[in-house]
Amino acid sequence: MTETLAARVARIIVGGAHALIDKAENLSPDAVMAQSVREIEQVVAEVRLDFGKAEAAKHLTVSQMSKLNVEHEQLTGQIEAAVTQGRDDLATAAIGRQTDIEDYLPVLQKSLDEQSEHACELENYILALQAKKRELTQLLDDYSAAPETARPAENPDRLNRVDDAESAFDRVMARQTGIGGPGQGINQDAAKLKELAELQRKQRIADRLAAIKANATATKQSGL
Repeated sequence: MTETLAARVARIIVGGAHALIDKAENLSPDAVMAQSVREIEQVVAEVRLDFGKAEAAKHLTVSQMSKLNVEHEQLTGQIEAAVTQGRDDLATAAIGRQTDIEDYLPVLQKSLDEQSEHACELENYILALQAKKRELTQLLDDYSAAPETARPAENPDRLNRVDDAESAFDRVMARQTGIGGPGQGINQDAAKLKELAELQRKQRIADRLAAIKANATATKQSGL
């Protein structure tokens, strides 16, 4: 299974810098730590790309919601004019469009909330990765500046223990970040559900038209 971006970030952040040195004792610690820093930079670039996409999606959603709200407001005036002229057919069509807009807006709002949450999560990833990069960079500088005699001695047994621990961690991460396929839902009669939804929509339109006409009549009578 390909490692997800979230799993990569978690692995990098959770991984201890000193454990990395332990693992690198027989492999060239400088090269291993430098490679880890480069991996962080690569992941940061990927997260920034996703963050940009999330921000663009938010902008498009907000723009679409704004247009729908303006259209809804314009339709209100058109409905009133149609009712005044006795054009129930035009009023009915406009009310139908308004109900469609009212159905769209909650879905778009939910999408916007999810996009905002995702963008915030990605921004936190970037901050955490940058902090981890600073930690590893400082450790690499300290390690490179240390004399040979001050560096950790080789210890194959400890290296094996680190490998075993990392393998166990990877298995846990795979389980925790794996996304299962959606379960099979029960079969439903799609035609009947569609018919029911259409009946409900027509009732909403009829009720609103009746309310608008009643309000228009009341306003007219109060002006007499």
